Amino acid sequence: MPDKKKSNDEKPSFGRQPGDLSPREQLERIIRVDHAGEFGAVRIYEGQLAVLKETESAETLQHMKEQEEVHKKKFEELLKDRRVRPTLLSPLWHVAGFALGAGTAMLGKEAAMACTEAVEEVIDEHYRDQLETLGEEEAELKETISDFRDEEIEHRDIAREEGASDAPGYEILTSAVKAGSKMAIWLSSRI
Repeated sequence: MPDKKKSNDEKPSFGRQPGDLSPREQLERIIRVDHAGEFGAVRIYEGQLAVLKETESAETLQHMKEQEEVHKKKFEELLKDRRVRPTLLSPLWHVAGFALGAGTAMLGKEAAMACTEAVEEVIDEHYRDQLETLGEEEAELKETISDFRDEEIEHRDIAREEGASDAPGYEILTSAVKAGSKMAIWLSSRI
């Protein structure tokens, strides 16, 4: 009997493993967490605008908030159409998002922009991972996520142009916001 060796590229396919999410469960998590994230983003911008509404930054913040509202609305439609329950943590994100936005804005425009930069860096990576996870049967959802990702990258770039790196305690602030954003993603996808 000839000895057949598998190449490193050949991996046995056994289907789902114990603990793996079904395609439906994966889709529910994606829609749930993306809705929660867009909801939180709107609240962050509302908090920033509450503090910076009379500054030269208001128009920029309003523009980004309006784009996030479009994203949120689309994910609200997907929740309904796909029969996915939203995260149970929405009341927490309602308060935490506004507090994060207002709190960073109280530190100045640059801190508000550092917050935006940090959140959008995490969301860029998060959406990229989702695009790699979703199959071609979800082409429409992938296109939506890709379009929204492009706008999130735009927000990150605007924040950088507006002086995010000049924020007091930039490294500490952005590290904390990134950690909080990653925790919010993990929790919202599951709860």
